[in-house]
Amino acid sequence: MKVDVHHPSLVTGGTRVLLWTDTLADVNGPSRFIQNMADCARASGRDLTVFTSTRKPHASRPNVVNFAPVAAMAMPGYPVLDVVLPPITAMVRAARRAEPDVMHISTPGPVGFVGVMAAKIMGIPLAGVYHTDFPSYVQRLFEDGVLTRIARASMHMFYGGFAKLFVRSDEYARHVRELALAHCDVERLRPGVDLSSFGTRFRDPSVWQEGVHARPGGEAPVRVLYCGRVSVEKNLDLLARIWPRVVKRVHTAGREVELVVVGDGPLREDLEGACRGTSVRFLGFRFAEELSRLYASSDLFVFPSVTDTLGQVVLEAQASGLAAIVSDVGGPKEVVRHGVTGLVTPHGSDEAWIGAITELVLDDQRRALMGRAAAAAMEACSIQDSFEHFWGVHETLAHRHKGAVNWPCRG
Repeated sequence: MKVDVHHPSLVTGGTRVLLWTDTLADVNGPSRFIQNMADCARASGRDLTVFTSTRKPHASRPNVVNFAPVAAMAMPGYPVLDVVLPPITAMVRAARRAEPDVMHISTPGPVGFVGVMAAKIMGIPLAGVYHTDFPSYVQRLFEDGVLTRIARASMHMFYGGFAKLFVRSDEYARHVRELALAHCDVERLRPGVDLSSFGTRFRDPSVWQEGVHARPGGEAPVRVLYCGRVSVEKNLDLLARIWPRVVKRVHTAGREVELVVVGDGPLREDLEGACRGTSVRFLGFRFAEELSRLYASSDLFVFPSVTDTLGQVVLEAQASGLAAIVSDVGGPKEVVRHGVTGLVTPHGSDEAWIGAITELVLDDQRRALMGRAAAAAMEACSIQDSFEHFWGVHETLAHRHKGAVNWPCRG
């Protein structure tokens, strides 16, 4: 397999970064972040190349190289996700030809492990982003203390040799240090959203023409949007419990409300069952401008997750003019200004969540004010600014390494 890792339009004579990821074609925040970084690099003439290994279709980019997996299978319990065995030798050889100054590891999966190995073979510094709180995922999925401890030990082993470890929120900076990685150089990566793809200008009520749940008088319901994986680790069991009670309160006040779920996953059937008889619309995965229109044409965003390190969808929703209701645990609370752009709600209180959703559903004026404030706040969070921070740190690592190999983080 011949791989062209030097794209003439990208080679500028400056820093070269090789990014390794197990998630590029998946529908999640980390994959969108990586795609954004690849696009920003090309637009600004920086030499960033992405290595991945997937059998899933994805948009072609000149600076993304996909190596056909040696083997691949659907992840048990998560058929929308794959587990792959990447071609190790081919990827390491291609990495040598690319001659990067810094290796960036985006995911602690099989592809990420190959990237770590290649960096150690080549003697170049490692950087990465702690995108996903795997120990918390394991705890919520299996409720097994032994498996959770194994996951924590695995994270310590994987990230122990990184020269720089980005985190997406201050809470996860503390969390990473609790993983016995306090010796690492940890830095919060500036959050950013693609403002060319998400904004109030995409509002288009015609997206709801099919299957609209409206009152006999023709009043459209207030549409409450959730976007993300439909799975246990997103705390959607809370939404399943409270939604029928939210609907009852809203109906008692003489209004209509509809829950719109964009995404898919193993909890979908349970959520459908719990919400049967109420106004709920399951749309599955949506992409590109259709997703932008769905965001901007909704009225309120809910995201009960307590395991997200940032919650990219919360940024996208706010950029689209939606007030956001999030949990008081995890990264999303740090990108929502409580009482201004949304509500930060106690994660363990069903009643608090019922009250928060009902309050904003029934208060059109306050919800609209919050939505406008959210869109205005996101204007200062462009993905380009996030990329410049990302790139500047990698340039610093490259220059430091060229001067003297002195990594600040060792396992």
